[in-house]
Amino acid sequence: MTEEIRVRPIADGDWESIVALESRAYEPLGLAEGRPALESRMRASPHTCFALDLGRQLAGYLLALPYPESAYPELRGSERAAPTPSRNLHLHDIVVAEHLRHRGLARHLLRRLMETARSHGYEQISLIAVGDSETFWSGRGFAARRGGPPPAGYGPTAVYMSRPVHGVSPPHEETEPARDTEPARDTERARHAQPARETEKWADAGAPLA
Repeated sequence: MTEEIRVRPIADGDWESIVALESRAYEPLGLAEGRPALESRMRASPHTCFALDLGRQLAGYLLALPYPESAYPELRGSERAAPTPSRNLHLHDIVVAEHLRHRGLARHLLRRLMETARSHGYEQISLIAVGDSETFWSGRGFAARRGGPPPAGYGPTAVYMSRPVHGVSPPHEETEPARDTEPARDTERARHAQPARETEKWADAGAPLA
């Protein structure tokens, strides 16, 4: 029997599992944030943060929140104020459990994010690609912003990327219901249909993809 895939809002009881997923995805890269920072992202924009269930188990999560274009969360720093109104939605983190990657689960989280962004009037989604995940995100419609130093705190190979919410159908964007990706940190840290070494920190989206 096929296990049910469900994308839903993050609940209080999810945090122990989310922190464990985040730590395993990002600690090897030196990009793990810890529970206070992660919870603060969700509190800043609960309607754009999601948990992914596969049957009865938490299989992954996604954290996104409004941020001005070209800006991004301070890694390990907590959100201290209400988010600044913005037409840009920053994908800070996306992670799928290691043993469940390469099954297309992340696409469900990404699809929900795109649907939510459209329904709430966002015009663009940004992220920080980390761990050599730029190629992965390019295949999903994100373009790198060149010039200037890499995003501070996300490692020497971090790349700020963005894509419009409307009018783009990237070659790898799935059209069937539901969603999957490997850890991506804004941040996407759930954090890849590519080799496990690829990670995304969507400016937090940066953990290895699922």
